[in-house]
Amino acid sequence: MENILIVDDEKNYPTIIGEILQEEGYTSLTASSGMEALDILKNELIDLVLTDVKMPGMSGIQLLEKIKEIKPDIPVIIMTAYGSVEKAVEAMHKGAYTFILKPFENQALIAHIAKAISVYRIVQENSILRAAISSRYSFDNIIGKSKPMQELYELIKKVAPSNASVLIEGESGTGKELVAKSIHYNSLRKTKPLIAVNCSAFAETLLESELFGHEKGAFTGAIAMKKGRFEMSDKGTLFLDEIGELPISLQVKLLRVLQEKIIERVGGTMSIPVDFRLIAATNKNLEDEVKNGHFREDLYYRLNVVKALIPPLRDRSEDIPLLIKHFIDKYTNVQPSTGNVSGIKLETVKILCDYQWKGNVRELENIIERCVILCRSDTITPSDLPLQVRQNMSFTLDLNGIPEDVGLAETLAAVEKRMIQRAMKLSGDVQTKAAELLGIGKSGLNQKLKKFNLEK
Repeated sequence: MENILIVDDEKNYPTIIGEILQEEGYTSLTASSGMEALDILKNELIDLVLTDVKMPGMSGIQLLEKIKEIKPDIPVIIMTAYGSVEKAVEAMHKGAYTFILKPFENQALIAHIAKAISVYRIVQENSILRAAISSRYSFDNIIGKSKPMQELYELIKKVAPSNASVLIEGESGTGKELVAKSIHYNSLRKTKPLIAVNCSAFAETLLESELFGHEKGAFTGAIAMKKGRFEMSDKGTLFLDEIGELPISLQVKLLRVLQEKIIERVGGTMSIPVDFRLIAATNKNLEDEVKNGHFREDLYYRLNVVKALIPPLRDRSEDIPLLIKHFIDKYTNVQPSTGNVSGIKLETVKILCDYQWKGNVRELENIIERCVILCRSDTITPSDLPLQVRQNMSFTLDLNGIPEDVGLAETLAAVEKRMIQRAMKLSGDVQTKAAELLGIGKSGLNQKLKKFNLEK
């Protein structure tokens, strides 16, 4: 139920309006002066202010200015007599939602209030959404205690408040988009749009239209004018992912836009000013691309004002336990059908730390999500991991402990027996799990248990 503050020095007027609002399901509070209204605003949750223009002491216009200083989103409707229309127009310029002339029809007032509150709710929801997004992409979500990640963290923390172009380099799956979003949502442009374009997702002609927009009739199928991503990111940030895939012809045009901050839509002649911050990302080494003639050197230096290099996951294995915990917490909260997983066995963490992560953090996240969904206990064990992870375990054997006079057959048999014993222990003596952990069938495991007298 919305609270409406009615401000008017006429004794009976607020009472009458309050009764009208109550019939429509609103609650109302009244104030006979601007100072009294401000005291109420400080202590009560108010969704709309309905105020008269002419009041002794503080006028309705002055009250409006004070409200916009302390609670700028609250809608204010100005009530005014016919002879004070110019004051109402002044109020509109100073942020009033609308004005209504006295005497007014009750339904007209209700319609204005309903519309104003509806807009206010959207503004509130957008504020909540922006806060949630900013929280999601805060620097704290860039996880890693390794030296390369700490250096990356400090770099983007320094560069975020500026307008400098940033070039993010890293293999696929390392989190380039997360870094780009963290920079944007911690910048002075965070309330404006972040527009992303994957340069590898469009053919050259389509990509030009996507970036620059087009005029009606510019080409077959252009049935209406369309704004491009440059225009859409005005006052905000443009994120060009996979910039290394940008065709040479568009590299020339991008360079001109970065230099002049002016675009022309495809098929158009009008120069349109644009103000955006550019963040680019690539999984290629652009210096090598420049040497090979695949990327313009002048554009490279224009993009490379600040370079953020994200190391591959295999080069920062000390960060893997932190990432594992982060993803377990994340997916136990978002998977309604599970939620029982609370930990992971040390042996499982060791396997994950030894794995060569070709898909980087994205691959690790997918595996942890899978484990959270499929794990049959509250702890992720090695048998819960996908087969390709277990099969690609890297390990070393200490050959110094093997006597020199022991033959190959005896050595292999001893290793095989120890591995079967370990698999049975890790699986809690569940043969199906142990066989899966060893990468063999259950019948094959039965034969080996008999061979080594391990059936009990």
